Parts: sequence; C-alpha cells; structure tokens
Amino acid sequence: MRIDPFGLERWFAEYEHEADIMLAESGIRSLDASRFDLDPGRLDYVIPTNGDPGFRASVGDRYGRSADEVLFTCGTQEANFLAFLSLLGDERGLGGAPGDGGASGDGGASGDAVGSGTHAVVVTPTYQALHAVPEAFGEVTRVELEPPEWELDADAVAEAARDDTAVIVVNNPNNPTGRYHDEAAMRAVYDVAVDRDAYLLCDEVYRLLAAEPQPPVASFGRHGVSTTSLTKAYGLAGLRFGWIAGPEAIVERAWQWKDYTTISPSLLGQHVAKQALGRREPRILAENRELAATNHAMVADWIDRHGLDWYDPVGVNGFVTVPDGFDDAEAFCRTVVETESVVLAPGGLFGFPDRFRIGFGLPTEDLKQGLDRVSRVIEGADADGGA
Repeated sequence: MRIDPFGLERWFAEYEHEADIMLAESGIRSLDASRFDLDPGRLDYVIPTNGDPGFRASVGDRYGRSADEVLFTCGTQEANFLAFLSLLGDERGLGGAPGDGGASGDGGASGDAVGSGTHAVVVTPTYQALHAVPEAFGEVTRVELEPPEWELDADAVAEAARDDTAVIVVNNPNNPTGRYHDEAAMRAVYDVAVDRDAYLLCDEVYRLLAAEPQPPVASFGRHGVSTTSLTKAYGLAGLRFGWIAGPEAIVERAWQWKDYTTISPSLLGQHVAKQALGRREPRILAENRELAATNHAMVADWIDRHGLDWYDPVGVNGFVTVPDGFDDAEAFCRTVVETESVVLAPGGLFGFPDRFRIGFGLPTEDLKQGLDRVSRVIEGADADGGA
C-alpha cells in the first residue's frame, strides 16, 4: 500500500510556523478555552471506546439515527480514514454486500451491510485526504467540478460509478471552492449511490457555517454517511473531536478499525464537546456565522479592488484567481509568504495551479492586516509590469 505525500500539510510545515499571518486556514478562528469547564475528572479512556452512549444518542438525533449509528473520532480526518477502511478493499465483505436481505426504503437495497467493492468515485477538487486515502486502499475515479460555477453533476457521477463502486465521496460545502451544492443535487447523487448499492460519504465539516444549513447526508437514508467535527464551524480545532454518522454496519466496522488507531476519543475533547453541542451551541454558531459574514464582505471587496475572481463561497475559504504578473499560484504564494510573511494555499495542491485558496475565518483585524500585506505584493507586481 502506498499513499501520496499530503501536499497541503507539507506546504504548511514549510511556512506556517514562522509566518506572521495564516490566510490559508479553512476554519473559523479558535475559541478560548476559558469559555468551557475543562475538568473532566480522572483522565482515563472514554468508556465505551466508541464514545459515551448518551452523548452518541444526542448526536445521532441530529441525523435521525441511533447511538449505535454514531462513532466518535479524533477529528474529521480520522472519521474519513476509518470510513474508507470500513468501505473499501476488504474482500471478506463484513456483514455481506448491500442488498443481501433486509428491509429498505432505498429502492430495494438494504444498505445495512458493508460490501467488498474496491472502487470509489470522488468529486474533486477537494481536500486531498478524500481521494488519496481511498486511492491507497482501492481505485478512484475522479469527477471534476468545473470553474467558474463548480457545479455538482449527478449524471457525471453516475457515469463514473461502476458495479464495484463501494462509495461516492463529496465534500459539502466544498473545500477549496466554497461551493455549497444544493440539496437537490446532493439527493440526486445519493440516488446514484442507491442504484449502485454503494454509499454516499459526505464530509460536512463546514456545513454549520452556512446561514441555512441543508440536511446532512446521513439523514437521507440507509446509504448516507456523514463525517464532521467541531473544528471548522465551531472553532474548536484543538479538541480533535469528530464523528461518523451512518448505517450501523459501517459504524461498527469503523469502531473495529479504531481499536488500532486512537482506541477512544479524547476524554477532554468529549467533555468540552458535550458543552459545545449543548446550551452553548446557538451562541457559538451565531458568533461564528457573524464573523464569517463580516470577513466575507471584506474579502469580496478586496477581490473586486484587485480585479480577481472567485465563486462566492459558503464558509470561510474561497478559491481565487492568481493576479497578473505571476507564473502560477505557487509562485504567487511563495512571493507572498517570503516577502510579507502571510501564508496562502497554492491551488496546484488541489489540481488548479491558476488559483489560490484564501481562508478568512481568522479575527477581522488580523484578516485586514493580512489582506493589506498581500495587496502590497499584487501592487508591486502591477508596478513592475508597467515599468
């Protein structure tokens, strides 16, 4: 088994620790720990290791699912990793293939068991882990979103799907473009998964930054799997707390794999997560959406002033065209970080070297300072070009 180096993380490792301003982070600014009770008691494992049953039940209610259909993980990254391990490349087909008996409201396929398919359809551009991990376990066919609208095409997904397709993968809202595929498009892709006795896995880590979030994919039916965490929308990246919600057979199988990774979720993470998803949740999300809206307006104005272009995003990251005067996004981003100590993400890391990803979830004053520094680079290139 081989996996490609994680380009975005290597880029961050090269520059992030010494830079003044991070304009490549795709989540909202971090909350201060003082807002929470930080004493969980004895620092033991979480028991049972899939997470507190009562808490899993309350999270499951968000999807119309039971406690046994939720697994707590170390962030969305582990949730996705365990989901792929559970869905791809195991010829034993733990529990049999989808459609092997059982009732269903999804066109006759049960969705209650995990099959042995080794093929994934992944909608790209997207976060690298969503295609690199399944490529390590099986075979991936990519369905490319096309600029400038980055529209999800269910017919293209259907054309890419095969009899051995185990999972269709979508990130919604999308990273890096910020495109929020509407519910009709997502349900059309879900129907493709049902037709192929496959599953639709949706990384929904940005979903609750939307002013009007759509229903999560795990609520669509037996073939829906949602992964998320408290990182991007809640501003709690340091908790490393996320989950999988989906059919019990997948969640059970993911739990078996989790015994060989992190064993249990973080006790402190679960303790704070209960608070963040309790009575504090409405205020946290309202604050974060307000910050996102304020910063979005600032970045939109900045883009217009410099004659750049993007798809107007949902969330706090956008995919912006490279200014004139630079060979590609990497050249632009290296100039920005090496002259102005501001980190942006080159679009080549997502397969589009003519764009860069900007994250604008940081505190507004920091964002303003970062944009001013990037402006100096763009204006310097304009001056050089006109000399």
